[in-house]
Amino acid sequence: MHESSRERIVVSVGGSLIVPDQIDTDFLARFKTLILEKVQRGLTFSIIGGGGKTARCYQEAANAVTPLSHQDLDWIGIHATRLNAQLLRNIFVGYAHPQIVKNPTIDIDAEEPVLIAAGWQPGCSTDYDAVLMAKNLGATRLVNLSNIDYVYTADPKKDPNAQKIERTTWADFRKLIPEEWDPGLSSPFDPVAAREAQAIGLEVAIINGAKLEEFSNYIDGKPFVGTVIV
Repeated sequence: MHESSRERIVVSVGGSLIVPDQIDTDFLARFKTLILEKVQRGLTFSIIGGGGKTARCYQEAANAVTPLSHQDLDWIGIHATRLNAQLLRNIFVGYAHPQIVKNPTIDIDAEEPVLIAAGWQPGCSTDYDAVLMAKNLGATRLVNLSNIDYVYTADPKKDPNAQKIERTTWADFRKLIPEEWDPGLSSPFDPVAAREAQAIGLEVAIINGAKLEEFSNYIDGKPFVGTVIV
């Protein structure tokens, strides 16, 4: 992949931030401002978004009429991420590469500071696509923006003794999550992505996207609220 010497940070934006119920234009406006502020300071970004409520609405509708296989449900989710990618590409017009990356493993000649990606193929989440993109670009940092402040030792909604984790290793993190991935899985970072991230030595920060100042602090190397996995 053709790259400049500037650091490229991969950002995986949870679909729940882009489309929690309706499209969240307030979040998108704040996200754009922050990314462009960092671009002015010399960073470049590869951004991939999840499918969010759009994916679930379409999956449920199709499934209600015709029971679907995992693979068919996955394809609906992938197309929802592609719609969200088009939305992001248009928001970053003038800064984003004109093509949306649908296969994170192939070479892309991108001079632009922002590269937008979408879901690739069934059996992998946008987390996994983001890790593959980091590997392809030689990026050493990946930020996963989701709707949680930290990774916890257990689900804090179900277990009052769940402890927040500020820093952990891939080996320890992988003990906390399921072994296998499934299209409806709710995990802070998907198991297939976690395996690959561990294999390539990628640093992943899991940060609450509602608190974009924490994302900014992490990028700037300042203390922040979130979990780092190395």
